[in-house]
Amino acid sequence: MEIKTLGVIGAGQMGAGIAQVAAMSGLDVIMNDIKAEFVEKGLENIARILSRNVEKGKMSEQEKSDVLCKIKNSLSLKDMDAADYVVEAATEREELKFEIFKDLDEICGDQVILATNTSSIPIGRIAARTKRPEKVIGMHFMNPVPVMELVEIIPGIATSDETLQITWKLAERFGKTPAKSNDFPGFIANRILLPMINEAVYCLYHGVGTREDIDTVMKLGMNHPMGPLALADLIGLDTCLAVMETLHDGFKDSKYRPCPLLRKYVEAGWLGRKAGRGFYEYE
Repeated sequence: MEIKTLGVIGAGQMGAGIAQVAAMSGLDVIMNDIKAEFVEKGLENIARILSRNVEKGKMSEQEKSDVLCKIKNSLSLKDMDAADYVVEAATEREELKFEIFKDLDEICGDQVILATNTSSIPIGRIAARTKRPEKVIGMHFMNPVPVMELVEIIPGIATSDETLQITWKLAERFGKTPAKSNDFPGFIANRILLPMINEAVYCLYHGVGTREDIDTVMKLGMNHPMGPLALADLIGLDTCLAVMETLHDGFKDSKYRPCPLLRKYVEAGWLGRKAGRGFYEYE
């Protein structure tokens, strides 16, 4: 199967990043979102990152222009009928993803693979909303997409070997290193990472340490490049909460219970960097 055009659903931080690496790999990209301002902001973020690459001598102005010309803006899911492969990177809400996949199943050609960038929702549950479960797969990119090397590939129970191999090669084309995870809530990355972040939030909640001290201990004591609370702000506290809820619902184990402080911040709209405030304040 030859992939020439990639569809990306969602122009936020993850979707724009996926669109960027796809365009840089030579693919034509259709980047879709529900509002023009969201798509335009996504394209602006891509242009800003590429401009930094030009300043650092990593690419020329012409190469930057070539990449941007490969990305077409879209406000209608119907535009995905021109895509050879689609990656959904919408908000981490189960019902929203179900609706998107049901619509894509009707719009896209029978040969098109539908991938989801979900960070925790079981792939089989999403695939069941389509008539092509053998062509539905998880393609979980890490944030920020242009920088992070890993792509977690998650086949569902019905995903075909062909779909797995095509997705694996696509990740490699993007310059990423794929790793396979079986289809369990949270997969590998977030089943390990999010409980650690959640425990750091509990440390703050119980007054074990300040936000700065908690992050310093993990950075200097465990050699992590970023402390867990700062990382939660980067991921988005709403996404962190959604993943913890998926883990808790999926395993019915109290060790995955989201910290009440995490829920409180999300309810207050303190979602991290994207909102200007999370565990830290941002301008």
